[in-house]
Amino acid sequence: MKEAVVLLSGGLDSATLLAVARRDGYACHALSFAYGQRHRAELDAAARVAKALRAVEHKTVTLDLSTIGGSALTDISIPVPDHPSEGIPTTYVPARNTVFLAVAVGWAEVLGAGQIFIGVNAVDYSGYPDCRPEFIAAFQEVAKLGTKAGVEGWGVSIQAPLQKLSKAEIVRLGTSLGVDYGMTVSCYSADSQGRACGICDSCRLRRLGFAEAGLPDPTHYR
Repeated sequence: MKEAVVLLSGGLDSATLLAVARRDGYACHALSFAYGQRHRAELDAAARVAKALRAVEHKTVTLDLSTIGGSALTDISIPVPDHPSEGIPTTYVPARNTVFLAVAVGWAEVLGAGQIFIGVNAVDYSGYPDCRPEFIAAFQEVAKLGTKAGVEGWGVSIQAPLQKLSKAEIVRLGTSLGVDYGMTVSCYSADSQGRACGICDSCRLRRLGFAEAGLPDPTHYR
């Protein structure tokens, strides 16, 4: 089988992403990050998803971005907003996808994997700059220029198959591929049991996605 590294947060989008990569015939090496986020519930969810969707292996890399802070997701002194805001929200984690992709490119090079799958979305999202098509295209060039694999001509390709889908389309796609969204955690303020707050931006987008898809919402709310 073809080899791929799949970024897996444990949320709705990344679970769908892993299912898509499996559908397309890839042997998937799932990659998660303990990056100093507010809760580890999403990492527990990532482990469940990796097992359920038959990833070849699941690796969790520790990168403590809380040491630089600057985000409501990594600095407990910054409250998670409970309503949409103008501009880029405080839940943006500085350079998160840049760092995650850099590690993914390194692991893909070690594995000899030709593809990296990332579940960024530029339709129903919070406005994060590192989810835009321009960012993915630019990082593709970085991977080509800055790796042995790229220099030798068999560079890694970065795939973002969910980028232009609405949340409802993502929900329908994952459901058609057998994803159990009840095992995923998307909430920015989930409790230790993975139960969602129901009011943060991520919960709002997730709830709306199920509603617009006409499908029951299996999210566990507290």
